Amino acid sequence: MTTPSPDSAEMVAAAITVSGRVQGVGYRFFTERLAADLDIKGWSMNLADGRVGLEVEGEKGRVQKFIRELKVGPRMAVVSTVAVDYMPFQGKYSGFSIRF
Repeated sequence: MTTPSPDSAEMVAAAITVSGRVQGVGYRFFTERLAADLDIKGWSMNLADGRVGLEVEGEKGRVQKFIRELKVGPRMAVVSTVAVDYMPFQGKYSGFSIRF
């Protein structure tokens, strides 16, 4: 008999939008390094309205930590809001990239 995995091991996906001073401060490169550290898959990109958009997939606890770190951002960033919309996990990414 196998033991069910803890809830934190559940795989999740999330669409995330980060507002504030998040363009021109290395925010996307920050997300790329953070994703590598946490084994998060997906992408980030600058949006025309000055926000940064992301779509990520990974283990639930790691995605939650990723989101907590997004609220801090790199040294020069000033994050005002991080909007998260959880979605069903689809396993559609093999790595993390910056989109242009």
